Amino acid sequence: MRGLQHAVTIAAPPERVWAVVVDVERWPERIPTVDTVERLDDGPLAVGSRTRLQQPRLSPAVWTVTELVDGSSYTWESSSPGVTITASHVVEPHPEGSRLTLALTVSGPLSGVGWLATRSLTQRYVETEAASIKLAAETP
Repeated sequence: MRGLQHAVTIAAPPERVWAVVVDVERWPERIPTVDTVERLDDGPLAVGSRTRLQQPRLSPAVWTVTELVDGSSYTWESSSPGVTITASHVVEPHPEGSRLTLALTVSGPLSGVGWLATRSLTQRYVETEAASIKLAAETP
C-alpha cells in the first residue's frame, strides 16, 4: 500500500485544533491547497458524511467519512476507478499543546500508476494542510 504521514506540533489545545480540522467548509480560506468545499449533507461531520473537494491540479473528489472519534480523529475515503484514497486526521494532546497527524494511503489496482504521478504533489499538499491548520489554530 502506498502512502505517507506527516505530523506537526501545534501550540493550541486539542479542542481548538479539532475545531479547525473539522470545519471543512472554511478550508478554502485557510488552506491554499483547497479551492472549494461543498458539504453534501447537513450537520457536523459524522460517519457517512460526504464532502466534495476541489484542489488545484486534481480532479474534484467526493470524500466520505468512514470513522470518527469526536474531538480526536476522523478518516475519510475517496474512490475513482481503480483507486481508493484514505486520509486520516488525528489530534492528540502534546506537552506543547497538540499534535496533528495527517496520513494518507492509496490502494486499488491502479494505485501504483496514480501514486507515481501524484506522490510529490500529495506530499506538498499534506505538508501545506498541516502548516495551515497549525497557523489557523494558533491564531486567536
